[in-house]
Amino acid sequence: MSRTTTPPAEIAPVAALLLGRVRELSVRMACRIRSEVGYYGSDGQVPFEELCASCRRNAELVFGQLADDRGADMSPARETGRARALLGAPLGELLHAYRVGSELLWSELAAEARTTAGVTTDTFVALAAWWMNEGLAVAAAEAYREAASALLLQRERERSVLVEALFTGLLTDSTTLWEAAGVLGLPTEGPYVVVAARVPAPGREALPGVEARLLTERARSAWRLLPDLQVGVVTAHDPGGEGAVLRALGRFPGARVGVSPPYGALRETPRALRLARLALEGLRGDAAGVARFDDGPVSLLVAAAPEEGGRIAREVFARVLDLPDDERSRLLETLEGWYTAGGSTSRAAALLYCHRNTVRYRLRRLEELTGRSLADPRAVADLAVALRALRLLPPPHRA
Repeated sequence: MSRTTTPPAEIAPVAALLLGRVRELSVRMACRIRSEVGYYGSDGQVPFEELCASCRRNAELVFGQLADDRGADMSPARETGRARALLGAPLGELLHAYRVGSELLWSELAAEARTTAGVTTDTFVALAAWWMNEGLAVAAAEAYREAASALLLQRERERSVLVEALFTGLLTDSTTLWEAAGVLGLPTEGPYVVVAARVPAPGREALPGVEARLLTERARSAWRLLPDLQVGVVTAHDPGGEGAVLRALGRFPGARVGVSPPYGALRETPRALRLARLALEGLRGDAAGVARFDDGPVSLLVAAAPEEGGRIAREVFARVLDLPDDERSRLLETLEGWYTAGGSTSRAAALLYCHRNTVRYRLRRLEELTGRSLADPRAVADLAVALRALRLLPPPHRA
């Protein structure tokens, strides 16, 4: 901070006298700071010797400027600010310590000045103006903020690397996973879910502020921004935690989000990411929404062997995929409704808002096109796997 005032010359002899007592003053200052500022209350945060040394450097700076108008070297204050930021000291506590120390120095200076010849009321006014602009606390605060910002960036980079390591499976040792969970602020045991959201453009978040929003639902999370996706590991501990996470994700306008099933151990994160991606692919068209991966056996089977699942879908539904879009969609939706209804034509008709005879007609049409009878359990299984593959995997090319 640049000085806009100069100290009154008649105060120089007083400052020189106090400069000779700076060792004793710095110990008194450290004791007062320790008694009045909670952060400095024990050696656990800042050792007393270190606090005394810091107080002495700052006192020498102030009295040195007053005694012989030395340059305003703010490096002691800046060093203190940086050191406290790296230790995680609250900025308010740092500024409180400077206020306590400044009050002690001012009271000592004023007491000596009152008995010094040539010091008048105007001297104190000028001294007060200089004191306000001297800027030790401001310098310390600026250095604190700079160091805190750099530290935050470093920690964010570390978090980002650890999240990527979780998603790529580089972390497998239980001790390493436990340490990673600690750095990321995640519990060491699940359940967790993985979230994959399509970004609107490279470098832009699909879910801005998602970590803070999930914290309001008592769900901790760690995120990584990829060129095409924003991905995160989210805890779902509380009863109904997964539902709360899904509701929170659904409040982001325009977002397209896939969510994995819950899983119990962090080492399973790469598999969960694959399932979250598949759930995201299941969102057809451009509509926004949140899709949770269906963790039934058929879905998991398709997810485990996507290439084989795609081959089965193309083989079973070859003639269906050649139909016009509207007809193909109606037939596949009817088959899915029939599975959802447990094989009941009447219940499927209610789900699809059509007559049961319409459902029967469409199912017969599917049987003709696929060459598989819904009365044959093996054919029912083939169709279920093929249908799930169509829903989970990217659309296959038509013949």
